Amino acid sequence: MSIDKISKIITQSIQVKQDLLSNSECIQKINMVVEVITKAFKNGNSVYFAGNGGSAADAQHLAAEFSGRFYKDRKALPSEALHCNTSYLTAVANDYSYEVIYARLIEGIAKPGDILVGISTSGNSGNIVKAFEAAKLNQVITIGFTGEKGGKMKDIGDYLINIPSNDTPRIQEAHILVGHIICELVEANIFG
Repeated sequence: MSIDKISKIITQSIQVKQDLLSNSECIQKINMVVEVITKAFKNGNSVYFAGNGGSAADAQHLAAEFSGRFYKDRKALPSEALHCNTSYLTAVANDYSYEVIYARLIEGIAKPGDILVGISTSGNSGNIVKAFEAAKLNQVITIGFTGEKGGKMKDIGDYLINIPSNDTPRIQEAHILVGHIICELVEANIFG
């Protein structure tokens, strides 16, 4: 019956959040990321977001929380999702490869001290991995949002928030929770 299935899905989502809540290492990483992003904004740096599919929507959502507003009417913070220019995206994917769509932007616009948040439930998205590699070369701090195993991003990112799940929809739900926590606390750190 559908009602039983609905209840089961909600229970699974709650369980992932309970697992996250009881993971003190992950809570500490979230706190560190809040401090790193706060410092970057205070130093005049930008925060860029990148993802694919639903994670691209999450990237755009979280960038808008910084550049628009979260709880407070306040000055905009310099933040952008890297996939929003479709002419650029389709040209680079066609002329070079889809794997370099974010890396080329990082090479072109990011400056030392900026932050790249890469969102990939598997941690293995080729274009996010290449963007992290480009970020390292440009002294850009990298923050990965992944699932339980962390994938390739685990070894190349500066900070990894790996949600304790292997179920893509449940990971994505937790990514938004963590993203909202970060946005709320960064906003409070900067604007009181």
